[in-house]
Amino acid sequence: MYQLICVVGARPNFMKIAPIVEAIKNETKSICVKLVHTGQHYDANMKHQFFVQLGIPEPDIDLGVGSGSHAVQTAEVMQRFEPVLDEHQADAVLVVGDVNSTIACALVASKKHIPVIHVEAGLRSYDRAMPEEINRVLTDQIADLLYTTERNAQANLIREGVAPERIRFVGNVMIDTLKKHVRQATPAAETLANIPGGAAIVSAGQNFALLTMHRPSNVDDEQTLRGLIETVVQASERLPIVFPVHPRTQARIEQFGLKEMIAEANIVTTGPLGYMELLGLMSKAKLVLTDSGGIQEETTALGVPCITLRENTERPITVEQGTNTIVGANSALILQTLDEVLAKGGKQGRQPELWDGQAAVRIAKDLEQWFEGRGA
Repeated sequence: MYQLICVVGARPNFMKIAPIVEAIKNETKSICVKLVHTGQHYDANMKHQFFVQLGIPEPDIDLGVGSGSHAVQTAEVMQRFEPVLDEHQADAVLVVGDVNSTIACALVASKKHIPVIHVEAGLRSYDRAMPEEINRVLTDQIADLLYTTERNAQANLIREGVAPERIRFVGNVMIDTLKKHVRQATPAAETLANIPGGAAIVSAGQNFALLTMHRPSNVDDEQTLRGLIETVVQASERLPIVFPVHPRTQARIEQFGLKEMIAEANIVTTGPLGYMELLGLMSKAKLVLTDSGGIQEETTALGVPCITLRENTERPITVEQGTNTIVGANSALILQTLDEVLAKGGKQGRQPELWDGQAAVRIAKDLEQWFEGRGA
């Protein structure tokens, strides 16, 4: 049996690893998976809800790293992951996405001459101020096998000197998870009924917007966050806004004295939601305001208009073919785009190539062939 260590670290990783673990179990006979959770996301709600809801088996190993600066967190993951590789004779390490755990575990494996497999390779925002961009670029240079979600990513990798034979265009594993669970997602009305102030949206039969915001560039600077919250308050005069607040964002809202402004507006706040609750809200929202990369993809798959509160995106297919519009933190542009969605329905978009719910199956089958070809 080929021993494959799969790494998860932060919330977006869970949706990506779930279909891969399942497909390897169902589609291959020669690969044994060990799941390592680094513990990079330290909020219990954000971790355990996702494992339970997505049917991911309990991790074989939990590194329990927790929070810290980028340097501290990356170094801690590396220190704790190295003994795992010493103990378990891994034939390869599979990492997903672009979080600190991704680059940390890729570096450790590479230095031990263990092949690295990167799922969701080749995405580029060309914004080096984003920590995730550094993680993406470095992981792709280390990786031996690179699975991409869109053809733009393949072109990026080849431009950066990655050998074409190491690249596989397979589709989007996060959309595998969405397609599997969307019909069983918690109804938006049920989730809203359990949120203070949410029941009024249900009883009035109102449309609502969904807001998520967590990126340091948006929430760590007081002027930027205050401007965005003021804009969201104005937007809430047009329709109610449901705002599941990320722990980082909650801390900054309190630090900068913005709680009262939000409380007085037509904004319904809640803590972090499970995947099924968020998916249910997203699928019924009139529009979504976000700075999340994954939500840009999920809204495209769902056909829900997305307004991205960033100056760029590493997922250009969501703009070119999907429902996504990039507006940055520009208040006038945010409100103009929102008004266009309310008046005309927003971008219709279409399903990108190979976003068909079968990406993980392609990965599993290709991995088995790859292992056999290496004679690992």
